[in-house]
Amino acid sequence: MKQKRGENRGIEEIFNSFVKQSIFKNKMILQSSYTPETIPHREKQVSQVASIIAPSLRLEKPSNLFIYGLTGTGKTLVVQYVKNQLMKKSQELNITLLIPYINCKLKKVADTEYRILAEILNKLGEKVPSTGLPTDALYRRFVNLIDSKKQILIVIFDEIDQAVKRIGDEFLYNFTRINTELNKAQIAIIGISNDLKFIDTLDPRVRSSLGEEEILFSPYNALQLQEILKKRSNEAFKTGVVSEGVIEKCAALAAREHGDARRALDLLRIAGELVERDTKDKITLDYVDKAKERIETDKLLMAVETQPKQFQLTFLAIIRLLKKMKRENNEDKIFTGDIFNLYSELCRKTKTEILTQRRVSDIIAEFDMLGLINATVISKGRYGRTREIRIDLPEQLVEKMDSLLLNSLGL
Repeated sequence: MKQKRGENRGIEEIFNSFVKQSIFKNKMILQSSYTPETIPHREKQVSQVASIIAPSLRLEKPSNLFIYGLTGTGKTLVVQYVKNQLMKKSQELNITLLIPYINCKLKKVADTEYRILAEILNKLGEKVPSTGLPTDALYRRFVNLIDSKKQILIVIFDEIDQAVKRIGDEFLYNFTRINTELNKAQIAIIGISNDLKFIDTLDPRVRSSLGEEEILFSPYNALQLQEILKKRSNEAFKTGVVSEGVIEKCAALAAREHGDARRALDLLRIAGELVERDTKDKITLDYVDKAKERIETDKLLMAVETQPKQFQLTFLAIIRLLKKMKRENNEDKIFTGDIFNLYSELCRKTKTEILTQRRVSDIIAEFDMLGLINATVISKGRYGRTREIRIDLPEQLVEKMDSLLLNSLGL
């Protein structure tokens, strides 16, 4: 369809406004992937991580290390920072260190033992297909590659608990046992987890084979977050862009959510992006509120997108039933039994194993904890108990979730 001349002019103005001026000096500084030259309030943790993995510079296997802390407490940032410094030092000493980083939250990276191993091999420059070979053949290929000379391999598994949830902890045991087959090289693991009780969920045999050291990252407080934001905003924005009170508000909102520095940085960056879209030149307090609303929407969509297949099928059943009720002008609430029936039908369509009704009920309870639904347990007398389900989310967001699930499940 041909665009009208006025529409073209409108688009041209938008593009020109972004090309000609920006309130940002360097937006990258506010991204979670950015590694700064110094990490305020994490000096102790930097020293601890460095001390634990330093033996690798003598080509000695360092201890396996597990790092715990809530989201946005600087775990990945510290590990990446120490890794970069370690790689620089190893190059000075002409020592071979291999330190691949694996993000276990990504489904197509960590949803099978094979894919985890394939991802590590790909990071080491050995191209292998993401499926197709026997897993034991892949292990042999891996052993042959790293044992070709005297070297240390340190694998960073970020959000390692996500991989264990999907595929169990056997892959960790298999991985640590590889050292018994190596003659020249040695392997160590750095596991990063948001689950403070992660290690307790592992099989005792796996725990024993890991022989880990642990570091706990405490949340930042509001004053620490303000200091982090001030330093980053001075480098990220042009002078005079950030209005008084904006830094403090971003820090206070993030401090409420267990001192999440990532959230504080996201609030500031997204507030800046929204200001630019409105062709304004100052970030004011109301833009922080708009950024908060935007992040909460994105967070819920991500929560749905990253759930395992069984969770997605259950949630799609909830959405579909509630939409049906609305079309028929019935009450906007449904019950566990209704959900299970439609969930079972969706499982058959997608050729997925059907879980028990009790397990589906547990999944529904987890959705309630995530804030995706409101589930109220009600008694039906001698017929037992059920849950009454509602979704109190904006209709537009529910539609986005519906579309996302259909696409993810191939329906």
